[in-house]
Amino acid sequence: MNTVVRKVQRCWKTAIWGNTSTTDAIFGEYKTWRDRFLWQRLHLGIWIAILCVFTFILRDILQQVFHMQEVAKIPHEIKNLALTINTCILLCLLVCLALHKTNIARRYPGRLFLGLSFSVTLVEQFVATFKGFALPDQLAWIIAFLTQAMMIPIRWYLHLGSQLGVVIYYFVVNTVLGLKLPPPFSKEPIFGITMILLIFWVCFICDLGVYLYEMLQRSEFYARKELEIINDKLTVTEAKYRNIFENAVEGIFQSTADGRYITANPALARIYGYAFPEEVTTLIDIKHQLYVDPNRRGEFVRLIQEYGSVSEFESQIYRRDGSIVWISENAYAVRDSRGQLLYYEGMIEDITKRKQAEEALRVFFHAVSHDLRNPVLGTLMVLRNLLSRSEENIAVSRFILERMEQSSDRQLSLINSLLEAHMSEVQGVALQLQPVELLKVVEAAIADLKPMLTENQALLINHVTADLPIINGDPTQLWRVFSNLIVNAVKHNPPGLTITINARVDDDKICCSVADNGVGMSQKQSDRLFDLYFRGTTARNSISLGLGLYLCKQIITAHGGEIGVKSAINAGATFWFTLPIFQADK
Repeated sequence: MNTVVRKVQRCWKTAIWGNTSTTDAIFGEYKTWRDRFLWQRLHLGIWIAILCVFTFILRDILQQVFHMQEVAKIPHEIKNLALTINTCILLCLLVCLALHKTNIARRYPGRLFLGLSFSVTLVEQFVATFKGFALPDQLAWIIAFLTQAMMIPIRWYLHLGSQLGVVIYYFVVNTVLGLKLPPPFSKEPIFGITMILLIFWVCFICDLGVYLYEMLQRSEFYARKELEIINDKLTVTEAKYRNIFENAVEGIFQSTADGRYITANPALARIYGYAFPEEVTTLIDIKHQLYVDPNRRGEFVRLIQEYGSVSEFESQIYRRDGSIVWISENAYAVRDSRGQLLYYEGMIEDITKRKQAEEALRVFFHAVSHDLRNPVLGTLMVLRNLLSRSEENIAVSRFILERMEQSSDRQLSLINSLLEAHMSEVQGVALQLQPVELLKVVEAAIADLKPMLTENQALLINHVTADLPIINGDPTQLWRVFSNLIVNAVKHNPPGLTITINARVDDDKICCSVADNGVGMSQKQSDRLFDLYFRGTTARNSISLGLGLYLCKQIITAHGGEIGVKSAINAGATFWFTLPIFQADK
């Protein structure tokens, strides 16, 4: 019987849900839940049955003492047997209650269910058979069937089994044994059409109700489990997306059509100069608060409206501190099922370094084409003039040779400067740090530049003293800084210039300055003076690419110091920089 039922269950499950591993797992969980539910409800059902039977035992005892009139019409055989039947039922129920706490009942709650049902319906039949008559207790059966259907509305085949047990026993066993009803009804048949219809329809309605309710419960259980599985998958997917979102190198965003950020990841916050992504969403007007050129936002929207997306959309934007950087945006429009725009979504990359490298490369080629081209053309013109002569042996004057030598020196100097600047950009400035006396470095630079100073009638005043603290630096690189600043002053000013070098202690560093009383420069020139390949407009006989001040900045920065300039038109220029004081190990 159980094997057939299990096969029917498997077929039904396969037809309804399909034969998948996920469904099998859920069905296994449902069976576990169903058995636990059945076991829990059986505890309540047993107690209710015990209390119910106990009340009838009390009635039977009172009947024996007081001979109550309401049971006077009950046959004598049944009245005498009622207390015995109810006592036997109570004992069976107590056994069921004791079994309920065992592992067997937990593993096989269906068997305990049948034990409870048969205790109420079959025990009285056994007692009646032992006494030699049939006992049609339809009222007890109906109450039992309805009660168990209401309280334990699962496993309809258990309900059907409990019903068939008592019905088969009463209708078949009593007929086979030839038992009759107790006197005075012995001549009446033990069952009739009305009784059969009543029992059939009560059992049918109870079983149908249990079946429908269990199907509803199972569908709800499956739906809930499916939702849990989907939710778990969504949680995992969301966690993966969140991990990508939080740890992406590129900035990820969602923004509204009217120019507000909905979401932003930490990378975008870093690009914009914010500490937290939530701060980015406080921007309420991307067009004016973010873009250096407000028209870029309109162009961004126009391109997405026209093509559905934008790729490598480059713009300059303001960071939180007011500095300007370059970004590249890749974005697309997200729309609903009706095609209505919901928001823009995309990624942002900081391309400032790339832009700077590209700019330094449009400047590099300009420098090569402009500064290297002239000395090469000059040398080429001299050679062509010499070759245009008809004689085989051409006499070349010392003046021409000197010019060719100077041109070659200029070319070599320019090439070395370019290589040095490139190495500084790629590898940084290499320092050999050691304790250095600043006065010795300054004196060495002045001694090397003395011929140039004399030639340009420049006066150099050195206020650097020997009592300055020792600094932590590279003497060769620092010599280059002082030399470049002095040469820069001389070559950008007319003869007769006065240059003053000074140094003073300021906390844990030394502040140095190289000042002149020359023509000075504008604020615009001062702002770009330390840029790579920048050249002033007042250089006289300059063969450089504007690398000297750039290299000075690289060297001072590598030392952990700062460098700058103070100047105005016709008010001279003062270059200043700081160097750390040497800290001996304690």
